[in-house]
Amino acid sequence: MGRLFAVEIIYRGIFQKTLAKNISRGIVLAAHQAGKPGISFGRYSDSPERNGIPAKSFAIVGTDQETLERGMAKYEPKEVDITITVDDTLCKGVESWAWYGLQPVNKLLKQGGTLIVTSRETPEALISMAHRKEYPYQLCIVKGTVSFSGLWVYKDDHSDVRILGTIARILPELFTLDSLKKVIQDEWHDAVKVSSAERAYERFTSTTVRPNQGNPETPYKFDLPKWHEMGEGVAIPSIPTGKQIEDPGTHAMGGYRPDRNPTFKKFSTRTMRPVVDFDTCIKCTLCWLQCPDTCFDVTPDGLYDANMQACCGCGVCEAVCPVPNCVTMINETEFRDNSSQWEAWKKDKSGYKTWLQQKIESRPERSHGFRYRGQYKEQIPEMLEIAREG
Repeated sequence: MGRLFAVEIIYRGIFQKTLAKNISRGIVLAAHQAGKPGISFGRYSDSPERNGIPAKSFAIVGTDQETLERGMAKYEPKEVDITITVDDTLCKGVESWAWYGLQPVNKLLKQGGTLIVTSRETPEALISMAHRKEYPYQLCIVKGTVSFSGLWVYKDDHSDVRILGTIARILPELFTLDSLKKVIQDEWHDAVKVSSAERAYERFTSTTVRPNQGNPETPYKFDLPKWHEMGEGVAIPSIPTGKQIEDPGTHAMGGYRPDRNPTFKKFSTRTMRPVVDFDTCIKCTLCWLQCPDTCFDVTPDGLYDANMQACCGCGVCEAVCPVPNCVTMINETEFRDNSSQWEAWKKDKSGYKTWLQQKIESRPERSHGFRYRGQYKEQIPEMLEIAREG
């Protein structure tokens, strides 16, 4: 049996669908140029592709047809040579839709494999988000802002060919730069995109991630019932109504925290999260009323605390809040946990205020797929500048 190559592309459903398709298809076409058969396909876990929900595309290539067919006989690869993450916030983990629990972004990566991330963060920042592995792997950052090149819109910002150029440098046994250049010219008919792929190839750098580096937490998971454990018929247990909240200072009980889905943790859908200035909150209730996922807890003192286990980061709360800068959406890469903001504010109001201002001041601009429409033309010049200059 020959050599089987496998690459997975992790992206946000709908918003980055076209981008993921271009990458997976480009891998297979470039491999074909070198005489290797391959196939690219999408896999969305147990549900159709949904807005912002992590989804995957795969490209598998064999050195011969029999090797490829053996690889195709599996539902999906059990290990991959390269994992590509086109949104750096997905480094925190991937939950495709309440089926497997939170999966480490590097779970399928084989020993010595490479995690490619599109980001402007430092290697240290990305390593701290990704869960630890028991063996070393490589991290490669393709510099750039997040490209929401999806089903509805497509901005041709060269993210696809820059990632393909990086793969040619990482794994020349899969395809060479010359093979890739011919595919880009034949498929995209764009000499500038060829140049972007060449620059990404030349600029390649990687960082070795050791087993003692990364997020040490055990990812949230649950056990699926076996077929012989299931009861007859269909029964869906209801979610309890919820309970009051304890004030961390006075220990008085009050407010209301609804119980939520105990299995699906929506935070993996989030590219941004709201931060709340409780000192300026006027308790108008609009964030609580308008939140599509009921993620706000009513606190004993009548404030509203976004539960970060349930928040999907849609930004509706920021949009409806009548008080300027009371609710602000911040890039998810700025945070390391899902702890309660209200509890932090109650314990140290001045410290929380400092923390809040630091987050707001460091906020990068980010076109958020849940809230922005159109062709994103205003972002293309910046992305192309990154492609040219790095």
